[in-house]
Amino acid sequence: MKIRILTIGKLKEKYLVNGINEYVKRLNAYCKVEMVEVPDEPIPDNASENVENIIKNKEADKIVAKIKDDEYVIVLDLHGKEIDSVAFSKHIEECMIRGKSTITFVIGGSLGLGKSLLQRANYRLCFSKMTFPHQLMKLILVEQVYRAFKIMNNQTYHK
Repeated sequence: MKIRILTIGKLKEKYLVNGINEYVKRLNAYCKVEMVEVPDEPIPDNASENVENIIKNKEADKIVAKIKDDEYVIVLDLHGKEIDSVAFSKHIEECMIRGKSTITFVIGGSLGLGKSLLQRANYRLCFSKMTFPHQLMKLILVEQVYRAFKIMNNQTYHK
């Protein structure tokens, strides 16, 4: 099983990088993890809605180009389905049972997700209706994937 996490933008904050690395190290006991950072598009000050849509779609196209046809794609989307950690674990486990060898999670850019990415998604997941910085969301996601594997294996991490 392989977990891929595709994100727009480069993670710079050392404390977040350290936290993510810790969970990736823990996840290696259960699966292979690959992190892919795709460069973000510059956003001009006072960009119009049309310009923002063009930027979102450019970023989406760059991400979609990195996804293989056989990957199961879960996008983090404010309009997606909210589920708890146990249901999240079951969803990942069901993907594995159905023979999906790679699950790819996508965190879009600060403007959201473009059309091509939403069309490619197999599942739209909402962690919260609150807005989080994309860099922090990456840490939260990796922690929840780790929690999901602990739940799957009936281990004590999840309480």
